[in-house]
Amino acid sequence: MAVSPLVLVIEDEPQMLQNLLTILKAEGFTPMGAPDGTRGVELARREKPVLILCDITMPGLDGFGVLELVRSNPQTASIPFIFLTARGEHSDLRTGMNFGADDYLTKPVKVDDLLTAIRARLNRETQRVVRKPDSLQPPESPQDLLPLGLTRREADVLFWLIQGKGNSDIGTLLNLSSATVKKHLEHIFQKLGVENRTSAIMSALQRLSGN
Repeated sequence: MAVSPLVLVIEDEPQMLQNLLTILKAEGFTPMGAPDGTRGVELARREKPVLILCDITMPGLDGFGVLELVRSNPQTASIPFIFLTARGEHSDLRTGMNFGADDYLTKPVKVDDLLTAIRARLNRETQRVVRKPDSLQPPESPQDLLPLGLTRREADVLFWLIQGKGNSDIGTLLNLSSATVKKHLEHIFQKLGVENRTSAIMSALQRLSGN
């Protein structure tokens, strides 16, 4: 029998936590709940969930603090992380993404939107593990991509593309429209001699690794 994916939910509102756990269980996941950030970090390190769903505004250790601790630990750094919060301002979204969040959903969120976001991140993580050889090291900053012949803004876009962000996320992070992000990607594809996003990522990683 296949093991159901373990999803960790960190939420300080008891009813919201219970609702999320019920939804996830009904969809075939093995949900685990944490009532605060500190407990959530402990469970993340011990249980190694396939994905973390986390509120931001919590007493004590808030969501940003949770994400920082998760990303700073090599054993949990690559776990997909989705913020679920009532804080829907653009600045909040950018802050979450800059901290390393994979997605940001605003309460109240529809069940279909929540499940779509979770499955999209799990699928993307699976593809990342399969496609990126261990010998290809990602850039530490956009500056590392400038030797590829890119402009500073193109390097910014490619950097976030390599991190697994979509056009909408990249636009939010860089304060650009989706159309502008798409135009920058077209220029990046031309300069790297590739035709799509996956090829651009692999080409950049191979060149940076000297392959």
